[in-house]
Amino acid sequence: MKNYTITVNGNVYDVTVEENGAGAAPVSAPASAPKAAPKAAPKAAPKSAGAGSIKVEAGAAGKVFKIEASVGQKLSKGDTVVIVEAMKMEIPVVAPEDGTVASIDVAVGDMVEGGAVLATLN
Repeated sequence: MKNYTITVNGNVYDVTVEENGAGAAPVSAPASAPKAAPKAAPKAAPKSAGAGSIKVEAGAAGKVFKIEASVGQKLSKGDTVVIVEAMKMEIPVVAPEDGTVASIDVAVGDMVEGGAVLATLN
C-alpha cells in the first residue's frame, strides 16, 4: 500500500492506493471526499452520414442546450449552429465561415469539452 496526498481545487486529500494482481489500483479516500463527476461517453459516430471539411468546435466545456441549425442548411459566417450552456450562461457556437451544414455531431443534453467538434460544414 502507498499513501499519497492529493490537492484538488485547493482541497487536500490523503489517499491510500493498494495494488492488486490485475494491475489496477483501487483508491480509497475519506467518506467526506467529493466524488468525481461522471465523464460523458465518447460518441461512436456522427449523427449524419456526411462529414464536412469545416469543423464547428465548442469554445468551452458545457452541455448542449439547443441546436439551431440542421443538416443541409446554408449558413453565413457568424450564424449560430449550436448553443452550449456553461456556468449558467448560454454560449452560441457560430459558423467559422460560410457553408452548408454537413453534419450535426451532438444532441441536446450532451456534455462536450472545449474544442470538441459539434458540427461540420462544406
